[in-house]
Order: sequence, then C-alpha cells, then structure tokens
Amino acid sequence: MTDVVARRLTGVRVAPLHPVAWWTWAILLAAAAARITNPLCLGLILVVAGWVAVSRRPQSTWARSYGTLLRLGALVVVIRVVVQVLFGQRLPGHTLFTIPSLALPSWMAGVTVGGPVTADAIVGAACQGLRLAAILACVGAANALVSPFRLLRCVPAGLYEIAVAVTVAVSFTPQVITSIGQVRDARRLRGRAVSGPAGVRGIAVPVLESALERSLALAASMDSRGFGRRAVSASRQRLASAATLAGLLGLAVGVYGVLDAGAPSELGLPVVGVGALLVITGLVATSVGGRTRYRPDRWSGREWVTVFVSAAALAAIVVVGRHDAASLTMPVYPLSLPAAPPLALVGLLLAALPSVVAPPPIDTAVR
Repeated sequence: MTDVVARRLTGVRVAPLHPVAWWTWAILLAAAAARITNPLCLGLILVVAGWVAVSRRPQSTWARSYGTLLRLGALVVVIRVVVQVLFGQRLPGHTLFTIPSLALPSWMAGVTVGGPVTADAIVGAACQGLRLAAILACVGAANALVSPFRLLRCVPAGLYEIAVAVTVAVSFTPQVITSIGQVRDARRLRGRAVSGPAGVRGIAVPVLESALERSLALAASMDSRGFGRRAVSASRQRLASAATLAGLLGLAVGVYGVLDAGAPSELGLPVVGVGALLVITGLVATSVGGRTRYRPDRWSGREWVTVFVSAAALAAIVVVGRHDAASLTMPVYPLSLPAAPPLALVGLLLAALPSVVAPPPIDTAVR
C-alpha cells in the first residue's frame, strides 16, 4: 500500500522530507558534478536530479522554477561554446571552420579573436558548460522540492541576520516565475505584446519590481516578528561568532581540498570535519533558548537514507578521481569517446533512491 493510499484511508498526513535533507542531497550531488567533465556522468546527474525533482516536487508556484533553471543551464552551455569559438585558445585538432582573426598586442598573450575552430575545442567547452548546467540542475531540484519558507524555519537562531538575507535570495526566483505569468496575462488583456523585443522590454521591469517587492515584504514580516532573535550574553555572542567564522573558513578550505583532485589530502575531509564542528558549536551557543515551533519538521530514517545516498555518490566520484582521474574527464586532445567508470555510475544511480524513499508530495504543499 502506497503512502498516498494510506493517507486517504487513515486520514494521516504523511510528513514531507526534511528540507535540510533535500538541500544536503542536492549540494552533495552538485559537489560530485563539480569534479566531472565526463558527459556520461554529467548526463546521469541531470537525469537523476530531474527524475527526483519531477517525481517528488509538489504542485506549487515555487516548484515551477525548476524548468527555468534547466533552460538557464542550456543557455550556459551555448554561451560557453560561443565564447570558445570567438575567444578561446586555438589548439590543434579537427578543424571545422575558420573565422576571421584579429591581431592583438603582445600584452594580451593567451587571448585570441577568431581563427580556426576545432571540434576538440568545441567538445571541451560544451563539457565544461554541461558541468555548470548539472550544478544548476541540482540546485534547481532542491528549489523545486523544498519550499523556501520550510527551509528558513530550520535555520538556527544564531543565523538570524543571514536567514533574513537568504529569504530575499531564495524566494526571488519563484517570485519571478509567478510575476512573469501575472504580467503576461495583464499585458495580453490590454492588447499589448507579450513576445519579441517589445514584449520582453515591457515585461522585464514590472516582473523584477514585483518579485523584489514580495521578497522584501517577506523579509520585513520576518524581521517584525522577531524571527530567530535570542537574548544572548555579549561574551557568548563573541565566542560563538569567532567559532562560526573559523568554522566557515575551515569548511571553505576543506571543500576546496575535496573538490580539487590535486590538493593535499590533509586539506580535504579532516578540515571539513573540524570546520563543521566549530560551526555547530557556534550555532548551538547562540541558539539555545526557549523558542517553540509549530509542527516542527522531523528527522527520521528517510532523511538519513537521502543524505547517505548523496554522500555515497560524492564518495564514489572522489575515490574514482583519486585512482583513475582520467575516467572522469572528457578526452579532448586527442578527441575520443569518454570512459564509463562503473563505480561512479553506480554511485550516481544510488542518488535517485529518494524518488522512492521520500513520501509523495502533499497536494497543498505550501508549508
């Protein structure tokens, strides 16, 4: 019996997956994509992120932003290829065509304008753009799966100021999607253009203005209600701020060590662990208090499975990168077919497990 049937028969509302679990899944999958230029692995990440997002996203306005981010990813690939064709380095390979070149002064060495365009350079640029598109797809999947309001409810009180700023940033894209539809309908009723240069020019300003006003209104309402504020002593606040700052710096260095295959192993997971411990210490020191929450999100076995499969996917990519880094890259010079590393592909396939483990979306999921 599925969760949907059980909910309808028993009247019990199945709690959606914890928002932190969804964002952890997306971030770890994006970190795996950042280490890859192999189009087979990147294509699998796109398929996994898309499948999970489509199967588990609710029917809400903010969930529609996923398609927009996919189109943005496709645009990134096109722009990267165009930049390579016009300004990229002219390396040897299979020449497709030649565009008029421009002589540049000696102080602009390394930059070219025009010249022969090879298939090797285009394929390499497309794979680099595809990597960024996969990262955007992972972030877009998390945006579609989790309401920004549910996510911000989970923010510790110690990050109050940051949470208010994140409110504007996270809710901006869904508000833009909503505003585009409203402005188009209004212009269509008035008999004005909704496509072409005139339509874009007439829609852009009202859409941006409306989306920004809504995001600022949400942040102002949270501020007026004292979102996340605590009565913390000055000494504890200073200690917590220092620990949090040091932890964030440690996380930045550690993440760089994990993502860069050439970095020393000491800059990887050990620094990430120390940084995470310092951040948790700082957040706990400023978040202890008597705050209560209405219907708090619970962390259960489903959340652990979601985090585990994404961590397993990243771990598989890291292990393959340490032992056979060439299999995670697109062989461009000379141009040949990409490898299919079994461990990496199996790890990425495991990341699709939340489409089965996570409960189906609630029809009125605006929490």
